[in-house]
Amino acid sequence: MSREQGLKQWKVATGLVSVEDSLLLVANKRRNNEVDWSPPGGVIDPGEAALDALTREVHEETGLVVQGWSELVYSVEVLAPDHGFHLDVVCHTAISYEGSLTVDDPDGIVIAAEFVAVERIPDWLNASPPWVTEPLVEHLSGVRPSGHRFRYRLTGGPNGARNVLRLHD
Repeated sequence: MSREQGLKQWKVATGLVSVEDSLLLVANKRRNNEVDWSPPGGVIDPGEAALDALTREVHEETGLVVQGWSELVYSVEVLAPDHGFHLDVVCHTAISYEGSLTVDDPDGIVIAAEFVAVERIPDWLNASPPWVTEPLVEHLSGVRPSGHRFRYRLTGGPNGARNVLRLHD
């Protein structure tokens, strides 16, 4: 629950799907027509379990059907009072999956999906917000233990200068 009243609460699940030394990333077309990359995932609907939402979102965005997920890999909290939201993200790793990549996102946000070599992930995430990039890169490099919670505060107006502060780990 947000420590600040009146913020839109977003609960999101994201998944790490890998093959050999590559990780699945999706291209997200934003409202301003900019594109950034992230692992697949999306909003957890009210009453929906996080792993059920994650399975649904990965299938919708990539065509892959995940049969099992790991325990929590990491979580992310973003408090953004100037933007009117509080975001909570959980991240899990796909244990097994089947199917082939097919992008047909019903929300129209995901426009591409690619398996990217792990060493190239930071380059692909250069347009993504720090709360997407830092937890993933730190997880892949083993800097943080499984289950670590990353916390951020986003300030500044939606149309003005933004400041992202990573809060104490």
